[in-house]
Amino acid sequence: MLTCDGFEKAIIGYGTHFSSDVIVYSYDECVNILMKRDKMTHEEALEWMEYNVCGAWLGANTPVFLRNKHLGDDNYD
Repeated sequence: MLTCDGFEKAIIGYGTHFSSDVIVYSYDECVNILMKRDKMTHEEALEWMEYNVCGAWLGANTPVFLRNKHLGDDNYD
């Protein structure tokens, strides 16, 4: 399973993706880590996550980032 350096505290488990086990991270906790560790604003951390982390495809073992929102929420992106 592939891991993301620096986000160890954001691991919430593992799942199956394309018949491969993958690490599952809390998206929100990753954003918090970026804000604390790298002194980013919330907006900067979100942009970094989307472009540099979630936007990276490393094959079937690419980690998954779980967002803590429900599809029925008005603020769902």
